Amino acid sequence: MNFETVMQELEALGKERLKKMYMSNGAREPLFGVATGAMKPLAKKIKINQPLAEQLYATGNYDAMYFAGVIADPKAMTEADFERWMDGAYFYMLSDFVVSVTLAETDIAQEVADKWIASGEELRMSAGWSCYCWLLGSRPDREFSNSKLDGMLDLVQKTIHDSPERTKSSMNNFIYTVGVSFVPLHDRAVETAKAVGLVEIRKDNAKSKFLNAAEQIQKAVDRGQIGFKRKYVRC
Repeated sequence: MNFETVMQELEALGKERLKKMYMSNGAREPLFGVATGAMKPLAKKIKINQPLAEQLYATGNYDAMYFAGVIADPKAMTEADFERWMDGAYFYMLSDFVVSVTLAETDIAQEVADKWIASGEELRMSAGWSCYCWLLGSRPDREFSNSKLDGMLDLVQKTIHDSPERTKSSMNNFIYTVGVSFVPLHDRAVETAKAVGLVEIRKDNAKSKFLNAAEQIQKAVDRGQIGFKRKYVRC
């Protein structure tokens, strides 16, 4: 299936309602408004195709960029490729749910995510913290350094309230994910969540949203989800 055909298929799957919803979250034209679940049959036909993924990502069309992440071959991508994809990720649904998810399936994931966290750029930082969430939620605990993650919790505690809005959200999710998916530091994550308290996410034209990692972790404890690992990172 070639590039033109895929674009036509995606356009046919578009829904005006979803297009409006994506745009309210930060997406911009061009986009079709395709439900992620509706992409699955198309993905099954194509399987993994990195050259096609690159063509789709370069369009700047949100749905094509999202689908690029679904059919990408993460192991064929270099750090420079991920940097280029991040340069094109203009809002959080691309940075956190396309680029960081794809990065999480590589051997260079932690190394690249660390650089993004240290970058000082809102969406790169957000993608870096998000990548750790995808990693912790899918890989065995032994693949991580306890002391490194402990230091990262410390960094979150000290800087979360002064960080950019989208980065705050991903940092809060990091506390939650360590608390739920990384058993060795569960108690430490709970302490951090309590010390951080409510995290206010300010929105341009709407009321602020408040996040509470301690409450979220407790709900996961009540549901017996501590130690949860997902089988696949990408859908």
